Amino acid sequence: MFQATIQGFESKGFSKEQSENLLTKSVEIAHEAREMFLKQHSDQSTPMHRPILVAASIGSYGAYLADGSEYSGDYGEAGTLEFLKDFHRRRLQVLAEARPDLIAFETIPNKLEAQAYVELLEECNISIPSWFSFNSKDGVHVVSGDSLIECAKVANSCAKVGAVGINCTPPRFIHSLILTIQKVTDKPILIYPNSGERYDAEKKEWVESTGVSDGDFVSYVSEWCKDGAALIGGCCRTTPNTIRAITRTLNQFCPAP
Repeated sequence: MFQATIQGFESKGFSKEQSENLLTKSVEIAHEAREMFLKQHSDQSTPMHRPILVAASIGSYGAYLADGSEYSGDYGEAGTLEFLKDFHRRRLQVLAEARPDLIAFETIPNKLEAQAYVELLEECNISIPSWFSFNSKDGVHVVSGDSLIECAKVANSCAKVGAVGINCTPPRFIHSLILTIQKVTDKPILIYPNSGERYDAEKKEWVESTGVSDGDFVSYVSEWCKDGAALIGGCCRTTPNTIRAITRTLNQFCPAP
């Protein structure tokens, strides 16, 4: 549901009510998928050590634009705090009312949007825990050029934010980004990089052969564990095989209690 927005659905001819229902349905489908999985594995002799949680994804304003600006954070005249709050407010309320376990604010490209999310969490009195996940293209700043430290401080300032981290970022940058975030927060750190491939905003496609293989990706996982990452996964262009390999490595280096 990362790119699913009320405004986007309305632009395709759906009513506001239909658009809100589609958002609600996305959470319901995720709940149903979890129940199906648990039922299929209920007879396993080895119990599951970790809960299966449903996270409702809220993508950036740039993801709605679908013009690549989620990878630049440049919103032009739309880049004001009140505009971004107005854009995201109703989607956040609808998704929260659908009762996911978590709300994932993902691929946050600039400090301003993070501030908008923090204010909305407070103003809308959202009780569901959330995480804030930024993206970076240089290992120091978020993609807009804003300081990652300053962005992480914004997330850290909100008691409703349970974890802070990085997603949709090349694996080679993650080590330094974890260490940077640790300077300003004691919240758990989550990371789910992309494959390292480059996105061509004009062609609206990923450039093949610019990333890392599943094996190379997974070779970083033990380092990220040692760095202190609490939640590890994969974002764009990673595969089910990537996730399986991550799971095997986590079971070895970060065993469940």
